[in-house]
Amino acid sequence: MLTAAPPPALEIEGVSHSYGSRKALDDVSFEVPSGSFTALLGPNGAGKSTLFSLITRLFVTRHGAIRILGRDLAAEPGEALRRLGVVFQARTLDLDLSIRQNLVYHAALHGVPRRPALARIDEILAGSDLLERLGDKARHLSGGQLRRVEIVRAFMHRPQLILLDEPTVGLDIRSRAEIVAEVRRLVREEQASVLWATHLIDEIDESDSVVVLDRGRVLAKGPVSEVVEDEHAGSIREAFSRLTGMAVPASDREAAA
Repeated sequence: MLTAAPPPALEIEGVSHSYGSRKALDDVSFEVPSGSFTALLGPNGAGKSTLFSLITRLFVTRHGAIRILGRDLAAEPGEALRRLGVVFQARTLDLDLSIRQNLVYHAALHGVPRRPALARIDEILAGSDLLERLGDKARHLSGGQLRRVEIVRAFMHRPQLILLDEPTVGLDIRSRAEIVAEVRRLVREEQASVLWATHLIDEIDESDSVVVLDRGRVLAKGPVSEVVEDEHAGSIREAFSRLTGMAVPASDREAAA
């Protein structure tokens, strides 16, 4: 007997959104395959954060449909959102609480009792330097450490889909690399799916799927190798430049320097 294929982790179908007369998203459609690391690649102002606000129900979707693991966000918001973990671009930890308190409080919001939450913290942070700092207040952490705690927090309730909105913005090169590596490790271990929004091409791996978004419209989507081939380019950097008409530095590290 054949086993039915799992639904995509995320389905965006014909989604549009406007701020007054300005259209931020224009008929956006794509999927995040189950078990994939998908990069939502676009310049600042492309509409990435608007799309994340719709997926997380900060904004109501009026045009189009959004489904999380097959659950329609408009019809079953509770069932859809409990399968979701989110790292927003803006910092959202309580700086006056310890790392442990931040994580346990978030777990409680998702119905995870204190004892299982503490075990989950040990599980996720096994071998991490943060394990020794669980009692430290969040305000005493560096920017990179704060972001790592937010990522751990997003995984606390074992979601099947993780959204990360420009999670490395404002961080130095080393911290950026550590964050990307940490998320990829957790995705492998947790068997989760990821939608990673970024404007930094060096955060994308050749094995990823990619959605190129610019001025609210999807310009290309699919495995990185296919997007590169379709644009007759030598790399995703070159393909992105051709699609958007933007000059991209030879290395994103140069832009961060």
